[in-house]
Amino acid sequence: TMSVKAFKLVSAVEREMLMGDKNYINIECIECCGKNLYIGTNDCFIYHFLLDEKISTAGKITFAATKQLHKYLGLKKPVSELKAASALTRLLVLCDNTITLVNMMNLEPVPTGARIKGAVTFALNENPVSGDPFCVEVCIISVKRRTIQMFMVFEDRVQIVKEVFTPEQPSAVAVDGYYLCLALTTQYIILNYNTGVSQDLFPYCSDEKRPIVKRIGRQEFLLAGPGGLGMFATVDGISQRAPVHWSENVIGAALCFPYVVALDDEFITVHSMLDQQQKQTLPFKEGHILQDFEGKVFAATNKGVYILVPLPLEKQIQDLLASHRVEEALVLAKGARRNIPKEKFQVCPSFTFHENINFTQAGFIQFAQLQFLEAKELFRSGQLDVRELISLYPFLLPTSSSFIRSHPPLHEYADLNQLTQGDQEKMTKCKRFLMSYLNEVRSTEVANGYKEDIDTALLKLYAEANHESLLDLLVSENFCLLTDSAAWLEKHKKYFALGLLYHYNGQDAAALQLWVKIVDGDIQDSTRSDLYEYIVDFLTFCSDHDLVWKYSGWVLQKNEEVGVQIFTKRPLEEQEKNNINPDDIIGCLNKYPKARVKYLEHLVLERKTEKEKHHTHLAVLYLEAILQLKSVTTDNCTETTELLFKLRGLLQKSDLYRIRFILDKIQGTDLHMESAILYGKLEEHEKALHILVHELKDFHAAEEYCMWNSENRDVQYRRRLFHMLLSVYLSPGASDCALVMAAVDLLNNHAAEFDAALVLQLVPDSWSVQLLSPFLAGAVRKSIHTKRMTQATLGLAQAENLIYKHEKVKQKGTPILLSDKKVCQVCQNPFCEPVFVRYPNGGMVHTHCAAKRHLNSNMTHHSSSSSNQT
Repeated sequence: TMSVKAFKLVSAVEREMLMGDKNYINIECIECCGKNLYIGTNDCFIYHFLLDEKISTAGKITFAATKQLHKYLGLKKPVSELKAASALTRLLVLCDNTITLVNMMNLEPVPTGARIKGAVTFALNENPVSGDPFCVEVCIISVKRRTIQMFMVFEDRVQIVKEVFTPEQPSAVAVDGYYLCLALTTQYIILNYNTGVSQDLFPYCSDEKRPIVKRIGRQEFLLAGPGGLGMFATVDGISQRAPVHWSENVIGAALCFPYVVALDDEFITVHSMLDQQQKQTLPFKEGHILQDFEGKVFAATNKGVYILVPLPLEKQIQDLLASHRVEEALVLAKGARRNIPKEKFQVCPSFTFHENINFTQAGFIQFAQLQFLEAKELFRSGQLDVRELISLYPFLLPTSSSFIRSHPPLHEYADLNQLTQGDQEKMTKCKRFLMSYLNEVRSTEVANGYKEDIDTALLKLYAEANHESLLDLLVSENFCLLTDSAAWLEKHKKYFALGLLYHYNGQDAAALQLWVKIVDGDIQDSTRSDLYEYIVDFLTFCSDHDLVWKYSGWVLQKNEEVGVQIFTKRPLEEQEKNNINPDDIIGCLNKYPKARVKYLEHLVLERKTEKEKHHTHLAVLYLEAILQLKSVTTDNCTETTELLFKLRGLLQKSDLYRIRFILDKIQGTDLHMESAILYGKLEEHEKALHILVHELKDFHAAEEYCMWNSENRDVQYRRRLFHMLLSVYLSPGASDCALVMAAVDLLNNHAAEFDAALVLQLVPDSWSVQLLSPFLAGAVRKSIHTKRMTQATLGLAQAENLIYKHEKVKQKGTPILLSDKKVCQVCQNPFCEPVFVRYPNGGMVHTHCAAKRHLNSNMTHHSSSSSNQT
């Protein structure tokens, strides 16, 4: 597709400047070195011009050629080729099969007359192997059949280096290091003139079509291939690039990255090396020369010289983007980014571009076509200032934002309305894309410096779309600007979210005020159906106690049992420090009886408070509630049963309430079980058991009473309680058959808790043995077991005692006999008194001798292990 204006053809040397009215003069060859342009003609002249590049204020480039001099070589033959060797200030001139060295400035031949004879054509080695900066390596195709010659050319002399023979007659050559790329009669080859190794590339008939062999970079050549292909080949004989398609009749080629320029009889065509497409066609009749020199591309007819001025790649990319040719623009931008920094190609010096702008412009084009995935990748590649995208959406940027759109603009749209032309479906898709994109970039480096703008825009999008992520944004770290965000949330009636925003910005009072209005129905917001519970939870963890007190009445009025959680579920560390005085809380809860009970239960049962007044208060509240319920109905309802269970549990487990006070309150009521528990706490067990047995007739409860009252007590205490219960059952005058059976069951079921001898004294003589057989059997079994266990214990103790006695005897050892006939082993004097020191070897010494012996190092070991006996 011819879609790029890559070059502009500009005249460099007009016909009149060169030949005036002499029509017979034709241009044969050209050479350019810096500003110096040399032209060789068919009448054996060399012309030297100075080229000046001029840029107008409108950016138009022109060239002004100033003729310096011309020189006649005197051979009456055309000047076939010119090559400049700037390091030597020499121009190599091929005329009449002879290469002559002339001075670049005055065009005079070197005084020595140094020349190379017998050359059909020649090429300079642009990757020389000699390493001498004042030497040029020249390769010639010799007039001798199938012969190539290598020369070293100095300022005033030449020296042949190598002569190489080829399998066919060569017609064109290019050189890189030791490698020659040759066009032979029927094919192209690569030949290493140092080793003689050659490699065939591909066939080409040089007799039918003019071959092209051009070095385009280090160890790489461009060749005219069969079928109108421009082929690339390396010195290894491989192609690393796809070929370009040019004319079948191509006669010249040049390179200006990323383009290959080709010349045929009628046109100059421009081909991209990046996508192999033909990009531009310039009419150019009668052209016969196309060459590039240091990045400048020259074309010539027989009568004039022209320069192909490249448009800056930035301008080319911009033109492609303006035509919405995004793919081509990206290929060009990416290819330039990948290759331009490497000095691998002859690059146009005027090449300048800002690749990031290209990517972002391409991104906006894709965005406008709703190609969101492609747009996102381009925005990333171009490191888009995300505010450029946000600014397309009306009212999303905060009013405080100082953002001004890029100049020149990255797109042609005023806003999203213009871009979508009011299509609501497209607008919705664009907004969805922006949500996704902002959510992705907000935590990356792209957001640095713009976090407030990004998060505020994201909040506005979420609120407008009623998106579930709005709440997630507000409860996590964010940079939403309060003023803008609050106004937007209020506009879209997102009052719960607005409360979260206030809370995040430390304005809890404003948040609570809003939420309370929602619960009370003053404003409508259905975001949370459990908003009341949320407020309770919020107040529970709120560190501002003034707010807790302010809204405590409101939450308790709504629901006492849930509302009291603002006090009962406060963080543990805060409760331990008693940051809010429990007595103040109880005072506040006096208006709310259910909440007060819940809070006291929390203090007593969960926090295990040891304050007597809290335990007593809770017991009194339970008692009052029970009596109130009993006054209304005689039957025990579920609520009464539950309260009785709680009261009994408290009375049994707590030791901190005022027992007498509670007992006085119970007097005169039918709460007999509770009275019994209280008497038990006062150690008045007979009274308690009497109530349980005679008033309640609850024998099981009486047994349970004995069990829980003797928990964590010794065996004797428990036994005493059970004997008390038995005595109550068997008290004089208790002839009730039920009591007798209860006594029998007590004995038979708890035989282990009784002293059998005492029981036998208590039970009436009229009771049969059969009646008490389980008890008696258990008592006998227990007695025998106890006796046997005692005997076993005694036997074990006796055995242990025997072991200890044996150890003691062993410790005593053999007797030691001392008489006045025994002498001290040290001083050899007899013992005068029964005091001595005995060594392990049996030797005996005086105590004073042993003390002295300690000082002797020879006795140190013995002394340390000796034992004294007196």
